[in-house]
Amino acid sequence: MFPTRSVRSPGGALAMCLLAGTAWAAEPTAESVEQAASRLESLQREITLQAQRLESLRQAMAQEQRRLDEVRQALGLEVLGAQRGGSGQGAGAQQPAQVAQSDAGAAPQPVGQAPSGEARPAAQVAQIFEQPGVLTPRGKFVLEPSLQYAYSSNNRVALVGYTIIPAITIGVIDVREVKRNTFTAALTGRYGLTNRLELEARIPYSYRSDDSINTDVSGGNPNEPPAFKGVSGRGIGDIELTARYQFNEGGLDKPYYIGSLRYKSRTGRDPFEVRSTLANARFGGFQDELPTGSGFQGLQPALTVLYPSDPAVFFGTISYLHNFGRSGLTYNAATSAPQEPFDVKPGGVFGFNFGMGLALNEKSSFSLGYDHSSVGRTKINGDGSQSVRVQLGTLVLGYSYRLSPERSLNVSLGVGATRDTPDITLTVRMPITF
Repeated sequence: MFPTRSVRSPGGALAMCLLAGTAWAAEPTAESVEQAASRLESLQREITLQAQRLESLRQAMAQEQRRLDEVRQALGLEVLGAQRGGSGQGAGAQQPAQVAQSDAGAAPQPVGQAPSGEARPAAQVAQIFEQPGVLTPRGKFVLEPSLQYAYSSNNRVALVGYTIIPAITIGVIDVREVKRNTFTAALTGRYGLTNRLELEARIPYSYRSDDSINTDVSGGNPNEPPAFKGVSGRGIGDIELTARYQFNEGGLDKPYYIGSLRYKSRTGRDPFEVRSTLANARFGGFQDELPTGSGFQGLQPALTVLYPSDPAVFFGTISYLHNFGRSGLTYNAATSAPQEPFDVKPGGVFGFNFGMGLALNEKSSFSLGYDHSSVGRTKINGDGSQSVRVQLGTLVLGYSYRLSPERSLNVSLGVGATRDTPDITLTVRMPITF
């Protein structure tokens, strides 16, 4: 017999080594577990740190986007203010060369390009209507004193009697020529809560003077001279409160939409408080003193559209004034006869205006526009048959001159286009920005 020998091939040795390595890997030591946990904790800390940095960058980007939006709006306001403005606050608006700085303490970075030192702010186009064109920037306050003079004259014929056949009147024909002068000094304040929202308060003080010449052409002594009567009144008028909001950003060749809501009080002395000579218990008589207020509260929503188109700006407004009626009214007249209280509901006032503004040079500008109001019938005890609708149309010219970056002088002249409108209305405004 041959002796038995054990033979080991190279493949078998390699297999044994692999099995030994697998067995060693399947039973890790405590030291390898701690190292893996340490590496995992380190990776988690790094991920958390990167997430914090990413959130910080996201907040910084959001802040820069907000500042970029403010710069864009400021640029649009500057362009619009250079062409239309008219309320004196354009100088206080944010300039194109604003500085942006992140919360992380980075160095300030300029946004946009600053104008050269020789450049001056462009002139604002004159304000010719009551509502301003550009809203007051956030945190700014505009104080606007103004003085207005209105003159009107008309001839009135009153038939106090009755007719039995045409052209034959039994009674008195009263021919009256009336000259009316009205001075109104007002103090207006506007404050910008945001770049798109402003609040306004207006306090007027009025002085009115009416001169009339009455002639009786149907009876009495023909040699009797015409009777002259002068009546005046002065005092605080109706205080107004207004809120305005800009709906969109707008820009060059893009319209601006501005909504407003105005409340008119009845703080002035109304027609039912002044002393009068009673001629009719229902329709009143001759006033011994002129009122300074309308006697009725009102609420007026309005929408203004401004469209800048170099080198001019086109603008227009539509509005509706709702007057609240009053009940149980009587006249302040010296009479022993009892007066029957009556109710009065003034008609609503639908208004619109439109115009164009053009800057002449860096300091002066010019505006042209038309304003129209349609006053509805007034109802007394629910009856409006004794009243008619009144149409008031005014052609308005305006001029503005910039005295300084914070002040400007606006002058406007209104010429009556209908019979019931004052013949001349001259208004001077000086808005001052703080």
